[in-house]
Amino acid sequence: MTTKPIDAVEERLPLAKLLPLGLQHVLVMYAGAVAVPLIIGRALGLKPEEVAFLISADLFACGLATLVQCVGVPGVGIRLPVMMGVTFAAVGPMLSMAAAPEVGLLGIYGSVIAAGAFGLLVAPFVSRLLPLFPPVVTGTIILVIGISLMRVGINWAGGGLPTVTRVVDGVPGSFPNPQYGQLAGLGIALFVLLVILALIKWGRGFVANVAVLLGIVAGSILATILGVMHFDRVARAPWFDLVLPFHFGMPQFHLVPILTMCVVMVVVMIESLGMFLALGDITGKPVNQDDLARGLRADGLGTFIGGLFNTFPYTSFSQNVGLVGVTGVRSRHVTVVGGLIMLGLGLLPKMAALVESVPQVVLGGAGLVMFGMVAATGARILTAVDFRTNTKNLFVVAVSVGFGMIPLVAPTFFRNLPHALHPLLESGILLAAIVAVLLNAFFNGLGSAERASREASAVAAAAEHV
Repeated sequence: MTTKPIDAVEERLPLAKLLPLGLQHVLVMYAGAVAVPLIIGRALGLKPEEVAFLISADLFACGLATLVQCVGVPGVGIRLPVMMGVTFAAVGPMLSMAAAPEVGLLGIYGSVIAAGAFGLLVAPFVSRLLPLFPPVVTGTIILVIGISLMRVGINWAGGGLPTVTRVVDGVPGSFPNPQYGQLAGLGIALFVLLVILALIKWGRGFVANVAVLLGIVAGSILATILGVMHFDRVARAPWFDLVLPFHFGMPQFHLVPILTMCVVMVVVMIESLGMFLALGDITGKPVNQDDLARGLRADGLGTFIGGLFNTFPYTSFSQNVGLVGVTGVRSRHVTVVGGLIMLGLGLLPKMAALVESVPQVVLGGAGLVMFGMVAATGARILTAVDFRTNTKNLFVVAVSVGFGMIPLVAPTFFRNLPHALHPLLESGILLAAIVAVLLNAFFNGLGSAERASREASAVAAAAEHV
């Protein structure tokens, strides 16, 4: 008897399988989840223990936001296998706020809370953009998402970023990262990649489903043997700590930071549209306008929760979309368990420190597989697009991908444009989305929501037979 595609999202797996599958999602997103509080905490000059609290608060809020998205509350939550994490789209604006003495951390929290409320209000309007996203647009966006993420995976495999920021004599500057591209790190990343590929080829059943987790565990063991993975922070971290709202004081509300963060919220929501459509394709459960509205409201509510619990704006993490494609496990209950694990890590700093000690080179080997799967999903959607009789679709894809690559290959390309536009221009995903929508409307006109849903359903049905 064949299980219907929609049942796969609601499938309840045994706890013995849910725990490692949920932990696999946590490990995939952990590096990205803790990066933003580290960056903002250091920019504000917070004490190490305060930065550690920011990380715990972030993990705790990640868990709450994920549960809101996956379990759902009335009118909120898309109820698909989604993991929520702090968006990098907000880093630039928040660094500017951190540099302004009159704004600071409390002003950042005020702008985050206001942006979350704004997101809740505008989610139904943003969800009505579904007719603008036929398969030629959706496939292009998802392809660019995967290609954009490859930069993250490659840098993880290299050991971080090629340059690091340090403060010398009170002045921040960029310096080469001495750990980047070390042979030991590259070897570990390659080892993880080969283990994952071997398990996918020769593993059976559950072993193949947790191939990424087993690859990360194997890579961590090798990194420990080679002296790359250390446990000093684990030994120093306490076993338990509470995360309470307004730990740093009551939020402050300033008009310009609020408006800036609301713009970031729109960027995040448009990117989320692409993530949700990708998940709909991967899980075989096409999303409609109501589904999109609930998912976008969860982005807004998650951001609002983030401001209350001393952290930052939240969005659906695209690397976990890739993991769903790699494992083939489409049950949302897996990410529910992942959210519960994140909650626990936020309350158990020692366990959080253990997960945080996994080197980026280990995650890099896994990232190359997962992020490539996102790009492959976009390419698969594009196979259902009519390029033979409608050659204009070729131009939609070609030009949109080109614009999406600008922030990747030329990060300073837009540096002379107004600073207020940078949150929009620094996201290759958003640029690709805007250009694809505009070119599709120019060449093909605008369809109805019903037509967009039918096309999305057809693509998903075709994907089931691939």
